Amino acid sequence: MNLIAAMFDSDLFLPFLVFSIPIVAIVGGITAGIVKTVTEARLIENAQRERMAAIQRGVDLDKLPPLPPIGVGSTEMMAGFDPKAAQLHRAQGLLIGGIITLFAGIGIATFLHFIVEPGDVDRIWAVGIIPAFVGVALLLSAAILWPKRNAGAGG
Repeated sequence: MNLIAAMFDSDLFLPFLVFSIPIVAIVGGITAGIVKTVTEARLIENAQRERMAAIQRGVDLDKLPPLPPIGVGSTEMMAGFDPKAAQLHRAQGLLIGGIITLFAGIGIATFLHFIVEPGDVDRIWAVGIIPAFVGVALLLSAAILWPKRNAGAGG
């Protein structure tokens, strides 16, 4: 029992845990970037193969869909190359991220407010204000990027 308690000593385990979180986040971000790049390359390669097969069969080039642009982010690709749809997709992503981050900050502040004993650090709950303001900033940027409707264009 003492061996297990010694292995999970909070003086050793807590710093390891604190430093492992950003390392996992960085590795995850790099992995996501690699997966995105490989996926886009495969999409372009498959489109080129389909195009070559259609040309070999004698299909008119005008009837084929355009090739996906090289080096364009997935937002434009998912929106079907329509800039208005890409802008809407980007704004919706910011809106979702802003709502999640705002409520995560509120949740952290509430959690820290209730777990701290009276007399301890009284304002530890304020740590939750940081992610809450990041969420508000994301919501503001979503509002700025949201496509504006043309009033004179009929809708």
